[in-house]
Amino acid sequence: MDLLIVESPAKAKTLGKYLGKDFSVLSSYGHVRSLPSESGSVDPDKEFAMHYEVMSKSAKHVEAIVKKVKDVDTIYLATDPDREGEAISWHILEILKKKKALKPTSKVKRVVFHEITKKAVLDAVSNPRDIDMSLVDAQQARLALDYLVGFTLSPVLWRKLPGSRSAGRVQSVALRLIVEREEEVERFKTQEYWSIEAEFAAKKNETFLATLVEYKGEKLEKLTIGDKETAYNIIDVLNKKHYSISEIEKKKSTRNPSPPFTTSTLIQEAARKFGFSAKKTSMVAQKLYEGIEIAGEAKGLITYMRTDSVNLSDEAVTDIRGEIEKSFGKNYIPSAARFYKTKSKNAQEAHEAIRPTNIALKPSEIRQYLETDFYKLYELIWKRTIACQMRSAELDITSVIIKDDDKIGTFRASGSIITFDGFLKVYREDKDDEDEEKTNLLPNLKQGEDLNLENLNGEQHFTQPPPRYTEASLVKKLEELGIGRPSTYPSILSILQERNYVVLEKKRFVPEVRGRIVSAFLVLNFAKYVEYGFTANLENALDDVANGEKLWKAVLKEFWSEFKPKTEEVLKYKNQDVLANLENHLRGFLFPDSPGEVKCPKCSNGTLHLRLGSFGSFIGCSNYPQCDYIQNLGASGNQQEGDEGKDEKIKAEAPQVIGVDEKSGKEIFLKKGPYGHYLQIGEDSLKKRVSLPKMFSPENVDLKIAEFLFSLPKILGKHPETGEEIKLGIGKFGPYVQRGKNFTSVKEKNLMEIDLPQALDIISASANKPKKTFKKK
Repeated sequence: MDLLIVESPAKAKTLGKYLGKDFSVLSSYGHVRSLPSESGSVDPDKEFAMHYEVMSKSAKHVEAIVKKVKDVDTIYLATDPDREGEAISWHILEILKKKKALKPTSKVKRVVFHEITKKAVLDAVSNPRDIDMSLVDAQQARLALDYLVGFTLSPVLWRKLPGSRSAGRVQSVALRLIVEREEEVERFKTQEYWSIEAEFAAKKNETFLATLVEYKGEKLEKLTIGDKETAYNIIDVLNKKHYSISEIEKKKSTRNPSPPFTTSTLIQEAARKFGFSAKKTSMVAQKLYEGIEIAGEAKGLITYMRTDSVNLSDEAVTDIRGEIEKSFGKNYIPSAARFYKTKSKNAQEAHEAIRPTNIALKPSEIRQYLETDFYKLYELIWKRTIACQMRSAELDITSVIIKDDDKIGTFRASGSIITFDGFLKVYREDKDDEDEEKTNLLPNLKQGEDLNLENLNGEQHFTQPPPRYTEASLVKKLEELGIGRPSTYPSILSILQERNYVVLEKKRFVPEVRGRIVSAFLVLNFAKYVEYGFTANLENALDDVANGEKLWKAVLKEFWSEFKPKTEEVLKYKNQDVLANLENHLRGFLFPDSPGEVKCPKCSNGTLHLRLGSFGSFIGCSNYPQCDYIQNLGASGNQQEGDEGKDEKIKAEAPQVIGVDEKSGKEIFLKKGPYGHYLQIGEDSLKKRVSLPKMFSPENVDLKIAEFLFSLPKILGKHPETGEEIKLGIGKFGPYVQRGKNFTSVKEKNLMEIDLPQALDIISASANKPKKTFKKK
């Protein structure tokens, strides 16, 4: 008996039917080990040692695998055919070694298949290989980089930008793209312009439309006619003219099909055609790959869906061409097969584009077995795959130039006729932010032919700002910049929304205030690490690791040697300086109508400034706490309606001045952070900070309480018998009194009144307290 291990239980079910009784097939249910979310999981001081732990959700699945391994001769690791899948196989093997589950005679093999068909699976099992450590190292390097950035940069954000969430390595760059597009939209100034269109009639009263392209010898650009008066003056002149055809140009053109789908292009097209999110497309594609029950048989319907390759196997191309001939006729097959080349320099992951595993399995034939979304995506993939090997569409394009007798106005009319539909018979790709194609059918015209001017109209237009990113266009931009890889796009988009950095409005990304401030902070203080080129180069370095051209720890060392000192440098910045820089950088957003200082509308003599609190960012008066004016920031930078309750919460959570510290002369602030309220001496002093115990209400904290808390731990005196110092303090488990190395918890509410006699009583009472005993059952 042999054992084959996969990630997904759905895949295990499908493969079990292919392999027969000689195989057991078990699922790891995804990842089995992870880095604990705690400091030290990656240790740069020990050659970037990574301390993995078996995930709690995976424990029972791991135990099932360990138990089964002891009874088999050969273990086939058949996780997904990419870096992540390779790493999961390696983790499983490491666990088996650690648990000493392998017999001395056990054989462990890695098998890879890019489609779940019986032939592909049996071929893979017949041709196993060893685990590719270059792929594993590339995945470990990515995991370590993301961990190091998250656990090093996030604390900087918490301290410098209270209320902000964590920062991710690639997500921060995607956030910058969204924010910069929003800034473009805000800076955009709309301009009016006009176009002039004529309706002409030919001899047989066949009418067609033409656009004015030249006037009095001047070529008309988009913004040349800027107002209604100019447009109507031109119309008045041209209305009196006689027109004829000056020139006719006819040419043939072809339109080629798009390549087969990659992960990126599938996400884009599913978003355009169906409104699917990247996450939804990925989930549906995953299930189509792993297997769907068709007429009682589990079938993997598409090839592996995480790929940036547009290549198709020779066998697949042959099958596709055969299906085209069968369904559409020989006339739709090009003389030679089409081969596509991936634009990405480091195309990796799976070796083929996304295609149906069996092109003969038409969507209509299996519709009854598929849920609506599964059917839509399978049909989309099937059509795109068929279309990519069909003949080009052929068009006759006609351009007509029309002039008046005095050569004052020149009009152009263009029309196209599809003479052979080719691939358009099956599939037409959608485009982002483009108008639908306009087909203007022209009558049969001759050069020199006179025309009647039926109508002449001016149409008003306004320039539009660049469109905000959709999920599709953002993925496209990330791919163009070389940022992220096929398996990362859905998580990049999801995390930005989960952290409340961006929101989808009408299917377009709009940055939240929190996202804008975090992005500005990173651009101002960590510019290198949110540069598009730097992030793309780091992705290329990971590709080089996967290709065996670089050592993964060398990549980590090069990154860490500069990143760590930079975070330490930023931590030393004064909070008021950080805030001032942010305000200056975001001034156009915060105060869009006021280039200079903005006076407080409440007290009149204070000025408004950016403030940060745990509830979020807000505008506050410089005379706080004497003036408590608060303006909550909405997505537009202005006060949002219905936010009175938020304003009260902001006021409650805004930093409050308790008094002045006698020793330093600095103000003592009461602040609220991610873990509750705390007191701090000075605006930017990490060392002079103390948490506020639960026994003290934030509303009642005064200078006396603050001075007491900063005095802890304090010596109350010495034990009368032993001479040991007796101390009063507050630790992570609450207030305590200390005698030597012994600590006793304090339950008294009047902590500030505890003196030496009371402390001795607390210690004595604890020592004389009867110990609990437990009887053995």
